Amino acid sequence: MPHDRVLDTFPKLLLDRTRQHPDKIAMREKALGIWQTWSWRQMCDEVRALAGGLAAMGLARGDKVAIIGDNRPHLYWAMTAIQCLGGVPVPLYQDAVAEEMQFVLEHAETRFAVVEDQEQVDKLLAVQERCPKLETMIYTDPRGLRHYSSPDLHALTTVQEHGRCFAAAHPSYVDEQIAQGRGTDLAIMLYTSGTTGRPKGVMLSFDNILITARNAVVREGLRDDEEILAYLPMAWVGDHIFSYAQFYCADFIVNCPESSDTVLQDLHEIGPTYFFAPPRIWENILTTVMIRMEDAAWLKRKMFHFFMGVAQRVGARKLAGQSVGLRDTLLYALGDVLVYGPLKDNLGLRRIRLAYTAGEAIGPEIFTFYRSLGINVKQLYGMTEASVFVCVQPDGEVRSDTVGTPMPEVEVKISPEGEVMFRSPGVFLGYYKNPQATAETLDDGWVHSGDAGYIDAQGHLKIIDRARDVSRVGNANRSLFAPRYLENKLKFSPFIKEAVVYGQERPFVGAFINIDLEAVGNWAERRGLAYTSYTDLAARPQVYDLIQGEIARVNAHLADDPQMAGAQIRRFLILHKELDPDDGELTRTRKVRRRFVSEKYATLIEALYGADDRVTVETQVIFEDGRSGMLKAELLICDVAPETSVAVA
Repeated sequence: MPHDRVLDTFPKLLLDRTRQHPDKIAMREKALGIWQTWSWRQMCDEVRALAGGLAAMGLARGDKVAIIGDNRPHLYWAMTAIQCLGGVPVPLYQDAVAEEMQFVLEHAETRFAVVEDQEQVDKLLAVQERCPKLETMIYTDPRGLRHYSSPDLHALTTVQEHGRCFAAAHPSYVDEQIAQGRGTDLAIMLYTSGTTGRPKGVMLSFDNILITARNAVVREGLRDDEEILAYLPMAWVGDHIFSYAQFYCADFIVNCPESSDTVLQDLHEIGPTYFFAPPRIWENILTTVMIRMEDAAWLKRKMFHFFMGVAQRVGARKLAGQSVGLRDTLLYALGDVLVYGPLKDNLGLRRIRLAYTAGEAIGPEIFTFYRSLGINVKQLYGMTEASVFVCVQPDGEVRSDTVGTPMPEVEVKISPEGEVMFRSPGVFLGYYKNPQATAETLDDGWVHSGDAGYIDAQGHLKIIDRARDVSRVGNANRSLFAPRYLENKLKFSPFIKEAVVYGQERPFVGAFINIDLEAVGNWAERRGLAYTSYTDLAARPQVYDLIQGEIARVNAHLADDPQMAGAQIRRFLILHKELDPDDGELTRTRKVRRRFVSEKYATLIEALYGADDRVTVETQVIFEDGRSGMLKAELLICDVAPETSVAVA
């Protein structure tokens, strides 16, 4: 699918799709338990009406428009309507607090905002005085807003009515504006997660996004009958590529869930053929399966574990097209009838032809579990500055320890310092109003990824850690210390939800642990261990013993790696609260803000390296309604004996 220099913007693609097959289903949304459907013709009418309304309200070429809310067809259509007029959508994370939104609204100089509901309107009204350029707010869901009197507030349906009147008076205006668009124009601004500081506005052109999306459609063989579930934040570049750009390029169907709480149920009902999930989602699904099996009847448990053993021996080879023996073929077929098929049906994964995971490493056992069921899960490597795609595992070359080979038109190299660098048609235009950061990241068309890695003998890229985080433990061996590598190994455990490790220039590696409340809670209940809250459960000695065993397992793997043997975890504590974006400890994409956590819990870090086995902590927390409070707890600090290598020379 070569890049089309005529259909080089999303509005042009919308008109073309509508001409080709006006009645083909484009989008669905579940509302009040019922799936609503829109054809390309209906979608085009909605977009045109909104574009006309925005034009009547004064939206000009180059204006920035905030988009805030859950995955909703009307918000995706708003992005296209804005682009029809040469405006620039700026999606924000819907769960961000008002102050976080204020920074992006001010920095991007947004004049307009299109939001989902009362919750988002309230956030904007709270910061409007501090965002002088923000003059117009449009909402899609009117519930709770009847008595709001701000003259800057407008219902989306009202704006569309005005748009239809505008179109009657200016019938060619929107088409003329669409025709002026060019592939080199700024299409969207997506803000980075801000793990090391303030988020940066990544500027992506239509060419960046469409060339990258089309190349991925061709290489991965996406078809126009694919079904995808759009449930990840619209402010995240992955959703923009999978649920928006590839939707236009491949002409498949996008399904929006009813709410974040119903995603798994909606996944079951839709049965997508194309699916993306970060490792934590795959882990959560598997944890749910294993919890259910622990509660199942004895015979069902035995059958499940037997056939999963068959699947792990045979499934990945069958998926790769390799031959297997007659006995294994028959056993796998029987397992598909009794276990694999019903399980995939129950999870909504039976129809998946292609699935991705990215963002961090996925546990080999988890990766193998899904692939052994015949689910084509592959790892990819990308970033916002690349329009997502840098590397993807080719079919037949899928391994748990790599992120694949470069995508079409992508070049990857490793700098003398070991940093991964790349260039491609998807490389961003720069950071908005930040020439210094742009110059530090872009080097003659090559992007400094900030990741340390290498290319193996088969041409696959392997990522070790963030380059700036790789250092040495301050022990006698000066062992390699790669914190994200260690944290990912810890999070391969179903009982560990989050981990933060320390060891740079320290005598040994220590760790903060967040337990997975659902998995550990189920484990505790089956052992008759009562608890009242996360804090209560996390403090139990039995839970410390459980986590100590999980860390010992990780240490055993590290002991067999000569470079990492000295980076075994020697002490740990279980945090009294879950790390939370609202408390500033995680980004909105659930990445640890390492520097912030280190400053906030400095006393706990020092306690890890002290002589005491207990430490008292008092922490301010932010509740869901915005109120704050203090949480006080006494934490146990536990030692873990180092493991010795069992590898045979």
